[in-house]
This record gives sequence, C-alpha cells and structure tokens, in this order.
Amino acid sequence: MKVTVEQAALLKALGHVHRVVERRNTIPILANVLIRAEGGVLALKATDLDIDIVEEMPAAIERAGTTTVPAHVLYDIVRKLADGAQVSLEQDGQSGQVALRSGRSRFSLQTLPESDFPDLTAGEMSHRFAIPARDLSTLIEKTQFAISTEETRYYLNGIYLHAVEIDGAARLRAVATDGHRLALADVPAPQGAAGMPGVIVPRKTVAELQKLLDDGDQSIAIELSGVKIRATVGPIVLTSKLIDGTFPDYARVIPQRNDKFLTVERDDFARSVDRVSTISSERGRAVKFSLGDGKLTLSVHNPDAGQAIEELAVDYEAAPLEIGFNARYLLDIVGQLEGDTALMKLADSGSPTLIQDREGASSLYVLMPMRV
Repeated sequence: MKVTVEQAALLKALGHVHRVVERRNTIPILANVLIRAEGGVLALKATDLDIDIVEEMPAAIERAGTTTVPAHVLYDIVRKLADGAQVSLEQDGQSGQVALRSGRSRFSLQTLPESDFPDLTAGEMSHRFAIPARDLSTLIEKTQFAISTEETRYYLNGIYLHAVEIDGAARLRAVATDGHRLALADVPAPQGAAGMPGVIVPRKTVAELQKLLDDGDQSIAIELSGVKIRATVGPIVLTSKLIDGTFPDYARVIPQRNDKFLTVERDDFARSVDRVSTISSERGRAVKFSLGDGKLTLSVHNPDAGQAIEELAVDYEAAPLEIGFNARYLLDIVGQLEGDTALMKLADSGSPTLIQDREGASSLYVLMPMRV
C-alpha cells in the first residue's frame, strides 16, 4: 500500500473514527483503525464491536492495499503535523510496518493483519428514511441529558426512537428517562418512518451521532432493523447495535391531570435556582418551592453550609403548595427550553411535575419531586 492524502482531510476523518476506539482494550485489534486504499479512495474504519464507523476521502493511491495501525497514535501524529501538509502512508512488504512521511517528519507504525479486524455486519434493514440533520439533532439535544447511566437498568441506557400519530399527523419521537426525570421530543416523521420498530439507540451511539451533525441542512439517511441502526452522514457511515430490551411504557408517567399552573421567566428562574442551590449539599441538591399569591419562594437549608432564600414574582393562581426538586435536574430541563418562559404543571408535593416551554409544545419534561 502506498497513498498520499492531505493532512486536513486525514485529520478530519480520523477525528470522527478514532473516538469509537476505547483507550483500553483487551483485544489488541480493537485499538487499531483499518486503512483501505483502492480506486482513488482512502477509507478509514474503527469499531468497538458495538459501533463501527467508516469514512472515505479522495486520495492519490500509488499502490492499493489494506492494513491496520493504532488509532489513537495515528490521530495524535496527524494532529501534530503542519497544516496543509501532504501525508504519505506506505506499508513495507517485508517488515509489515507502515511508514508515515510528511515534510521532514518520519514515523514507523506497527500493524496488525486486516484479517483480524472484526466486521460488524449490519444484515437486512427493514426500514429506511431520510431525516434533516436539524431534526435529528433536535431529537438528540432535547432528550440526551436524561439517558440513564445505571448499567443495571440497561434498557434505559439510550434514547427510545419510535413513530407515533398525533391528531392524524405522523411524528418521530425520542424519549429518554433515568427514573428521576423524563424527556420527550417530537419532529415530523420522515417518509418511510411510519411503521418502524421502536428502537433503543445506545448512549455512546447517540453521542457519536450528535458529533457528526454539524450541518443542519444536510439530509441523514437512516436504516433500521430490530437489532441494528445505520446512519449515513455524507461520506461517513455509522453502524451500531441497538439495546436489546423493552423500553417502559413512558406514557403512564406523564401526568395528565396536574391542575396547578406556574409560569415563570425562564432565565430569571434558572439564575435563581442556580444561586440558592450553591448552599445545597452535593448529595441532595434539593431546592424547596413555596408557592402562593403570585410569588415563588426558593429556599435551601443545609445544616453544614447555611441557608439560602430567594423570591420571584410568578404567574400562579392555584392553592398554596410546597414541593422540592433536585436543582441540577431542574436546571438541566430548563436549559432545554427555548422560549422566554417556562410552564410548570403541578399536582401536589409527592406527584411528578410536567415542564414545557408553553402549552402544546413539541417537547416536554417530567420531573419527580424530592422530600424537603
């Protein structure tokens, strides 16, 4: 193999694919990136056995070939080369090493045989559709923060993606929950998404996909089966296993009869919650809400640190209510709202609260209260 490619193009592609490679691997080949040069195209591929990502770029190929080299080492080398430089990769037929040359720099990299590199075969995909990058990014951004990190409840370790029908219109919906909070977002369903299986896209796949969506106007091709998802973003193809589990019936935890409506100025509210939570303990992070007569009193009492109280003028006309929330969870949710105000629908001190930008918004959040 002998190939020459621009440093910027190689760095961009390596930046996408090397992230999939875990820093510590018990299987040596999983630390490597597969390099294939043929037909004027250089392809890079990396995998962790759950996700694989392939990116192609044009290159000057003098001699076709395929090999594997350490992914993070190659990325670090290319990252430190001069901007605009030409990078030459050549495999020695005797030693098997890959020689990397750029300007006055010379590196020799150890290789492993391409035959050892695993292939995450996607199999037959039952559903295909194209979705604007902006819509897919919205689904991820609005729900990603609520994905559970508790490995024992593995079926919550991702975003539940499925098609629904609302008032006769098909929608594509994303839902995530960690048991303390729930996030839900809808976008118009792309043609071909109707009837798709409900799938749970793993947390790591969601994070990698989000990093690829830098152009909101581009169209992302999504292919799905009951066990795999594939996303094609320009020259990049990401294939991932799905979480094999049943997502809980989230509709049961979305309150329908909360009759106490609180409307607050979003930014003022967030700053106030952030200020009083400074006193709260790292473990509890509890903030107490005292509501009544168009006024919200936020308070935190921490025996080890002191007390904080702050009052806000709000739109609230229901019966007086005291309720507590985890400040960090609350700020995470408020940070997703886009309007100038936040609408909170409450019931009592022990029931979940519904939070939205406004009535009928396409995204909603449910937050469980805390005892205070």
